[in-house]
Amino acid sequence: MKKVIFIFAFILCVACKTEEKQVVEISCGQCQFGLTSQDGCDLAVRLDGKAYFVDGADIDDFGDAHDEQTGFCEVVRKAEVIGNVEDNRFKVSSVKLID
Repeated sequence: MKKVIFIFAFILCVACKTEEKQVVEISCGQCQFGLTSQDGCDLAVRLDGKAYFVDGADIDDFGDAHDEQTGFCEVVRKAEVIGNVEDNRFKVSSVKLID
C-alpha cells in the first residue's frame, strides 16, 4: 500500500510541474540583455521584461552566435518556448524560432 501511495504522490508531483508554451525574446544574455552573472556568451530569454539565462539549450544550437544577420550576439529574435523559470534561470524543453 505504501508503494502505491508513493507512486501516486510522485505522479501527482510530476503532473503539477507545468511547463508553459510562450513567445519570448531570445538572444545572448551578455551581449543583448546586459546580464553579468556569467562570463562569455550564453543563451538567454526575456519574458515580462526580465532576462534569464537558459538551461536546456545552447547559444550555438541555432547557428553562429556572431553572424551579423541572425546571430544571438548581434540580434534579438523571437521564439516559441516550452519551459519555466526555476531558481532564477529558464529551464527550457523546447525552442522554436519564429522570425
